[in-house]
Amino acid sequence: MATATNSHANETTAAYTANDISLIVRAADFAARKHKDQRRKDHQQTPYINHPLGVARILTEEGNIFDPATIAAALLHDTVEDTKTTFDELTEHFGPEVMAIVEEVTDDKRATKAARKQAQIDNAPHKSHKAKLVKMADKLYNLRDLERATPLGWDRHRVREYFKWAQQVVAGLTGTNDALEQTLKEIIERNLAKK
Repeated sequence: MATATNSHANETTAAYTANDISLIVRAADFAARKHKDQRRKDHQQTPYINHPLGVARILTEEGNIFDPATIAAALLHDTVEDTKTTFDELTEHFGPEVMAIVEEVTDDKRATKAARKQAQIDNAPHKSHKAKLVKMADKLYNLRDLERATPLGWDRHRVREYFKWAQQVVAGLTGTNDALEQTLKEIIERNLAKK
């Protein structure tokens, strides 16, 4: 297993309890139920739940992150933004720590799209370590999707603009996880180099 260096202790050395495993499984189940009727914007219209599951997988497999609250938050990160889930509901089911991480990575849907995008750039450096990890894995998953296939209704210009914007967001997340940062740097540079 590849190791990831960062300013925090290696999170793979912790012993995991039944409660830790239960938290993650409950989060996956909750997310699956909340996103059950949603689809991604790719041509295959893949089930939306693939996304939060993939974000959690990136954290564990590539980021070497095994903190239960971070993994649970990764699984739940789009529930408030994209479903009728509330922060109170997340606190009730998963506790204040998981809710707080999700809250940090949730866009304010009342703002315009341009304002939400700018807020992600502006707020990235000020997020907690765990929220930065979720944000990095989320961006990596989305960038890989864009690299694999252009979403319905997007053209090459819009894809390129997304990569440029993601580069600005990721710049504010540096110093969080070397492995994820390197992978993000590579995919962004590779795609911005395309004509």
